[in-house]
Amino acid sequence: VLFQSGARINISEGNCPERIITLAGPTTSIFKAFSMIIEKLEEDISTSMTNSTATSKPPVTMRLVVPASQCGSLIGKGGCKIKEIRESAGAQVQVAGDMLPNSTERAITVAGTPQSIIECVKQICVVMLESPPKGVTIPYRPKPSGSPVIFAGGQAYAVQGQHAIPQPDLTKLHQLAMQQSPFPIAHSNQGFQAGMDASAQTGSHELTIPNDLIGCIIGRQGAKINEIRQMSGAQIKIANPVEGSTDRQVTITGSHASISLAEYLINAR
Repeated sequence: VLFQSGARINISEGNCPERIITLAGPTTSIFKAFSMIIEKLEEDISTSMTNSTATSKPPVTMRLVVPASQCGSLIGKGGCKIKEIRESAGAQVQVAGDMLPNSTERAITVAGTPQSIIECVKQICVVMLESPPKGVTIPYRPKPSGSPVIFAGGQAYAVQGQHAIPQPDLTKLHQLAMQQSPFPIAHSNQGFQAGMDASAQTGSHELTIPNDLIGCIIGRQGAKINEIRQMSGAQIKIANPVEGSTDRQVTITGSHASISLAEYLINAR
């Protein structure tokens, strides 16, 4: 369907956790192709809302891959240009501080209504035309993944059997994604000790989970919650029901990596 836009389109190979769509051609064709992509993303969100208990519709989110040498012009002096684009387009725009793995490109995350994203992309394209890339651009290429990859709490993990192996390169990508947990999280007991390895730092997080969802997290005779404990390595305590409350408190304790993984697995359930 995208080829109807008139833009030249290339889609990267499919055995990676991410795929890149490259659009080239006149700006009118690019905007048309972007509009069609955004319409599809909006349609997918609407479809997923049908069977969801969520009350508010999440924004459409798109990530652009841009040569790092052009990002300075997009940000502007003291952030003035990016602020102007945000205000006039009405979209959230975030330029990643780090370059994508093994490349000289950076990701720009744009989120909002379909109309605000299209307007935002137009303004970004105008700046890019006015400020061509400098030097050689090494394009970002997603690495093939031989095992399922999950993203949790700012960390990426490859799942191998019952183990989750941290993936530093993919972690950088996840940090750009602006993903939010569907459940409110209360941060507490963040105990840091100087000189300790990051994986050894321990803390405690609390999740508030609706009563009607707690059963699918616990599973039959506690099978699911025990599986989550085993996979994440975190301690997970589910509070007893409180009379008059529609929610249950879940306390997760352990290293930051294990807490992140436990949160992901609970949200996935």
